[in-house]
Amino acid sequence: MKKLILAVAITLFGLSNAQINRGAVYISGQVNYSKNEDKNTNDSKKEFKILPSVGVFVAPNLAVGASWGFSHTKRISNQTFNGGSYTMNVEFITKEPSFVIAPFVRKYWTLSDKLYFFGQLEVPVRVGKTETEIKAQTTDFMSGSVYEDTQSAEYKFASVGVNIKPGLDYFINKNWSVEATIGELGYDRFKYKDLDKAANNSKFGLNLSSVSFGVKYVINKKDNQQ
Repeated sequence: MKKLILAVAITLFGLSNAQINRGAVYISGQVNYSKNEDKNTNDSKKEFKILPSVGVFVAPNLAVGASWGFSHTKRISNQTFNGGSYTMNVEFITKEPSFVIAPFVRKYWTLSDKLYFFGQLEVPVRVGKTETEIKAQTTDFMSGSVYEDTQSAEYKFASVGVNIKPGLDYFINKNWSVEATIGELGYDRFKYKDLDKAANNSKFGLNLSSVSFGVKYVINKKDNQQ
């Protein structure tokens, strides 16, 4: 048993000396698309996000950089209202395009020659707009008439936050790696420009639904063993 503990300690000590050199540069990116649809209600939600990022190692295993990109969310929901002599079907369509930039600091800890654990502190800033369209169709059973009405509104918004994200980075070879970010701890403030309406949001947890994956290309990695 003592020999096993000693072997594990020696292994961990040796692996902890591998590092990514100062001056290394990496280029990464995430592209996400999701679609959820309820066949019973015809409600749906579509999300698309593209987020490239660049980081520079200013010290061994310590990088600074920024992510930037575009996201778009579209939600459709339907409601039906029944009166004594009429039925009203209402469709709510909400679109939310936005741009985001997020400077960050990322610290790596070596688990093996190819596997690293990292913690990332980022400050995301997002600006965009919420476009809402309401389509109503009313059927009057007494007269047999059908009335249609459409209303729309648009509001600009901005948000700023602070997030801490843990993750794993696995190097397939010297230059290419696959990374996974698992959950986040954070805070953000969201405010509409033309409305007296703001919201504060806190996030915490390692929920698997918050896992995101990305591919990274590293230039001048040069692992060292000290």
